[in-house]
Amino acid sequence: MTKSTLISIIIPCHNEVANLGALHTALDTATKPLADQFEFIFVDDGSTDTTLPVLRQLCLGDPRVRTIELVRNFGKEIAVSAGLHAARGQAGITIDADLQHPPALIPELIAAWRAGAEVAIGVRRRGHDHAPVLKRAGSSLFYRLINAISGVEIRAGASDYRLLDRIVIDEFNRFTERGRLTRGLVDWLGFRRAYVEFVPAKRHAGIAAYSYQKLFGLAVTSVVSMSFFPLRLAGYLGLLITLISGPLGIFIFVEKYLLRDPWGLSFSGPAILAVILLFLVGIILICLGLIAMYIANIHTEVMNRPLYVARPENHLHAGKAAE
Repeated sequence: MTKSTLISIIIPCHNEVANLGALHTALDTATKPLADQFEFIFVDDGSTDTTLPVLRQLCLGDPRVRTIELVRNFGKEIAVSAGLHAARGQAGITIDADLQHPPALIPELIAAWRAGAEVAIGVRRRGHDHAPVLKRAGSSLFYRLINAISGVEIRAGASDYRLLDRIVIDEFNRFTERGRLTRGLVDWLGFRRAYVEFVPAKRHAGIAAYSYQKLFGLAVTSVVSMSFFPLRLAGYLGLLITLISGPLGIFIFVEKYLLRDPWGLSFSGPAILAVILLFLVGIILICLGLIAMYIANIHTEVMNRPLYVARPENHLHAGKAAE
């Protein structure tokens, strides 16, 4: 590996105008002492503020800066994919635009890569996460669930702040699914990994774009795309109900009609039937909902629409990255 290597830094942006100046300064400070060359790929994910004009100004003032404008908001995971598709470096680093991922960690990620890791992952140090309690609890529950039901181990606290070797980027770019969790797909690839702990900073400015609703949707999409366990669970649930309801039905029949209600339970026939039907209908609807999610996922993939749409003319505003 040569001493001077081009490394791409991918930054998805959605209404991050208040953070761009500070982020660019922090990236410049973190990378200037290094012998490597860098390109900063800012992916504007359909921002509605002045993010794009500010990015164009950064392009004019720094030849390392490149911009990709998505024509609408496709979501952070897709924006990261767009950046990785455009990356030209021998390695790529994905980092958030809100400065919660400290750019000062970049040299450590590169050092782990040069030591032999093909994926260097930034892990939030335990006890230093500034996220709300509910968000941290949901994140912990998600990681426990996804590790239990899928064949991919995703380390709790692992973030999207990570370095990918060129071979990892090339393999990642072969993925075609629309519903994607970048860190899950990277871990699925199974390349050599190294973990670098960091203390996440507080958000520099603005409000996080990821609401609880979006996070829940991403979690559901990830579970459906990475595991068939929910479908198997529906089958197991049906078997369990059959094993319970069969003996229970026999007991009620014997107790009411053969033993003539010796314990005075006074089961009403219509009431019993109504309860059983409501229970079974609820289970059926849950199972149908699980199947519907998988069918919707299949439908989305079969339509084979583009993963994202970018304005190609925006690449003309990009400064020529150092080769």
